[in-house]
Amino acid sequence: MRHRKGFNHLGRTKAHREAMFANMASSLILHKRIQTTTAKAKALRTFVEPLITKSKSDTTHSRRVVFSYLKNKYAVSELFREVSPKIAERPGGYTRILKIGSRLGDNAELCIIELVDYNENLLATKEGKKPKRSRTRRGIKGGNETPREVPETKVVEKEEMKAEPEKIQTDETLKAEETEDAKAEKESKQDDEKKKSENNNPTSEKNDN
Repeated sequence: MRHRKGFNHLGRTKAHREAMFANMASSLILHKRIQTTTAKAKALRTFVEPLITKSKSDTTHSRRVVFSYLKNKYAVSELFREVSPKIAERPGGYTRILKIGSRLGDNAELCIIELVDYNENLLATKEGKKPKRSRTRRGIKGGNETPREVPETKVVEKEEMKAEPEKIQTDETLKAEETEDAKAEKESKQDDEKKKSENNNPTSEKNDN
């Protein structure tokens, strides 16, 4: 039964388990990745990650605390000199577990546990990826979402669309004014012709008399 079992004992005594974790953690720090079973990797994660967090403060006290767990001076120096500057800005989650199938014989699940900041292939793919667009809808209930920023190009297009009807109106008014001017000129010409004809008619009547 699993009553009051807070962690995986891995079928070992406390001394055996602590010695195994010290060896595995030292190998992980020195080689940056190791292959083991999934159960051991999950248990190792809870052992090694607090030590990596402790290495962020490079003091004599923290070095002695880490050495009391690892019992390997080369692993301690590697952790404080090489690993801690690289993971200084990461707030936890220093390891990654990659499952690789099961082992022949006892069919135990195998995996690779590695330090996240030392897998250059995954880091390169993350840098090359484009940022994903948000797929949220505006009509979601609650209204807690902030409105999206409208690009400047769209604003310019709207302003141009607003300006186009004004241009059309100005063109129509100019055409109307031109037609009115033409009508006025025609009327003035007609009036002038009438006056000339009236002036010419009295002379013709006098000649007839």
